[in-house]
Amino acid sequence: MRFVGITGGVGAGKTEILNFLAKQDGIEVMLADEIAHELMEPDGACYEKLTELFAGDGVFADDGSIKRDRMAEVIFSDAAKREALNAIVHPAVKEYVTERAKKERERGVLRILVLEAALLIEEGYDCICDELWYIYTTEENRRKRLMESRGYSKEKVAQIFQSQLSEETYRKYCATVIDNNGAKEDAIRQVAGLLKRKEYQI
Repeated sequence: MRFVGITGGVGAGKTEILNFLAKQDGIEVMLADEIAHELMEPDGACYEKLTELFAGDGVFADDGSIKRDRMAEVIFSDAAKREALNAIVHPAVKEYVTERAKKERERGVLRILVLEAALLIEEGYDCICDELWYIYTTEENRRKRLMESRGYSKEKVAQIFQSQLSEETYRKYCATVIDNNGAKEDAIRQVAGLLKRKEYQI
């Protein structure tokens, strides 16, 4: 089994490629964001620490579930709590992902296990994954997509871009680059071609 990490800037079009991969035989896709949400649920590994961190902040509903909008408000206005939240959740996600990859290798059923994570490189997943794929889209195209599809302002897009890695850094860590500047079908064809390589066969 090959463990592949997929990354790229916001607006690069990763979702369509991940959806294509998820439909292929012998491939399973994990999303770090979804794993984080599960771990933050009342029965999740992070929940108890979160109740301590956000005590008195009005983050928890009567049934114990997290009011995500309220949590977002708190961490947006309190950098220390944002860092504390990341220090709880990110290592837990990494531990879950590492264990899952180990189990899948032992099972020997999958040919590819895929992980998508916004902070794939920053969190050191290159040490866990067999290889990283970079979904490359120019800043100009990403800006256009974010403004059209999500209604973001130029200022918001600029703020997002400032917080992300440079293209040079993505290319330094990622062995494979998928160009997603054209039609969606073009990117899918590139991925389909990759999947025919012998290292991705069982």
